[in-house]
Formats: sequence, structure tokens, C-alpha cells
Amino acid sequence: SRKRMAEGNGSSGTDFVLLGFTEQRELQVLCFILFLAIYCFTVVGNLSMIVLIRMDPRLHTPMYFFLTQLSLLDLCYSTTIVPKTLANFITDRKSISFAGCAIQLFCFAACATTECYLLAAMAYDRYVAVCNPLLYTALMSQTICMRLVAGAYIVGVIGSATHTISIFRLPFCRSHRLNHFFCDGPPLLTLACSDTHFNEMLLFAVVGCNILITTAIILASYSSVLNTVLKIRTVEGRHKAFSTCASHLASVTLFYGSSLFMYSRPSCSYSPDQDKVVSVMYSVTIPMLNPLIYSMRNKEVKDAFRKARGRYLSWGVRQ
Repeated sequence: SRKRMAEGNGSSGTDFVLLGFTEQRELQVLCFILFLAIYCFTVVGNLSMIVLIRMDPRLHTPMYFFLTQLSLLDLCYSTTIVPKTLANFITDRKSISFAGCAIQLFCFAACATTECYLLAAMAYDRYVAVCNPLLYTALMSQTICMRLVAGAYIVGVIGSATHTISIFRLPFCRSHRLNHFFCDGPPLLTLACSDTHFNEMLLFAVVGCNILITTAIILASYSSVLNTVLKIRTVEGRHKAFSTCASHLASVTLFYGSSLFMYSRPSCSYSPDQDKVVSVMYSVTIPMLNPLIYSMRNKEVKDAFRKARGRYLSWGVRQ
């Protein structure tokens, strides 16, 4: 079946052609500039967050340990997609190999699934911090934090492997032209020439299960947080408690909103152009926004940034 995929553009029989957003050269150049700028901000923002947290001892807490992992995940799954997309904007040969497509899908799905569980772990951390502050050190020890992160990665890899293997066992003989800017599950399923009902149900079940479990943890955590905060009598106390959760809630809303729209729908409502826009949101834009959300809304991060900037400026003066 792979041999039958060879059609046009000089691609080999095992290549997919990523159609991207547009065939107009001027728009491709504009898209290249936009995506390059977003990717540069993503890399600089997330690397800065990781380095800042590592450098400042005041940020060596469970919340910032999870935030470091979030920045690492955002870097990884943005890098899985954007560099290849940038190359396709400026080259005529917009193909990706069969193996390359499988690897891209696996890495992206693994990072996205892991992020779901990491966001749930971060919600649990906020629940313990607000609702059980006296037990926080015991309930969120370094060992427990490491286990939560390791569990998130394990679930992410298993879920992604199941998803990727089920799709790439299909025969792709309708076409090798993928109406998307990267290898994602829904657009790949439209190219299969066999019955994809089982694959669609598996995708729905895996994604649905992950979203249900993590959403339940997040909702339960923040319901308890809200109940505790409302019992705080002082306005200042309520504001302080809410401020520790606001950044995380913003990240959760952006990530889950776009993911639910993309994957929790029947195949009959699949719209390539609409889904490409949504995919840009969760695969390209959110990894850039997360460092901004956490740095702008978090006083400790801003203080650490000012301290690091002051050290850098004083070092520059001495030089």
C-alpha cells in the first residue's frame, strides 16, 4: 500500500506531502516569518523559565519543579512540529517520510498527553498548598513529585504508542497528500483506504479517557480550593490564595479548550481548514504563551527575573 502513495511532487512511495496552509508564495513567506517569531519566543521563554527556576533557590519548590517540566514539554512538542513547518514554508518539496511522519505523531501525542497529566499534578499541588498547608512538605515531597512526573511521562508514552501504531498499521492508498501542516491523527485517518471506525473509536477512547481523568482531578482540586478560599475572611488572604492558582487555570483553559474541540468530535464534523487553525493554537501558540502567563501572573517569578537581570547588569558593568 505504501508504494501506491507515490504521486507527484517527486516524493518517494513512502512520503506524505504536507499541504500546509496555502500555496500562495507571498502568504507562505508571511507564515514563515510569523511562525519563526513565535518559535523564537517559545524557545527563549521556556528556556529562560527553566534556567531562572534552576538558578533561584527560592523557586526550588514543587510548584516550580512542575513548571520546569511544563516548559520542557512545551519546548519538545513545539520543536517536534515547528522546524519542519518552517522548512515547508520555504521549500518546494514539502514531503515527510512515512517513518518521519510516525515519529512526529508519536512525539507530539506523547508530549500532549503527558502535559494533560502534568497539569493535573499541578492542580493537585495547588490543592495541597491551599487546603492542607501544614502537610504540604510531606504530601508533596521530592520523591512524590518525581513519581507524579514519571507517571505522567509513562502514561503519555503508552497512550501515544497505542495511537501511533493503530494509525500506521492502516494502508494509505487514497492519497499521500495530507491536508495539514504536521502529521496528526484525524487528517491521517482521512487518507486510509480501509475502515477506520476502530481507529476513530480508539482515538476517541484514549483521548477521552485521558481528558476525563485529568479533568476530574483538576475540577476536584479546584472545587476544594474554591471552598477553602471562600472561608478566608480577609480580602488580601483570598487574593493571595487565588493568585497562586490563576496562572495554572489560564493554562488549563487554553490547553483543554483547544484539545477538546480537536479530538472529542465525530469524524463527520472534521473540517481541515478549521482544524488547522485550532492546531496552531495548541501546538504552536500555547507553548509560547505559558511562560508569559506564569511570569506575568506570578510575583515570585517576576522577583527572580529582576534579581537575575540585576546580577547580569552588574556583571556587565564590571566587565
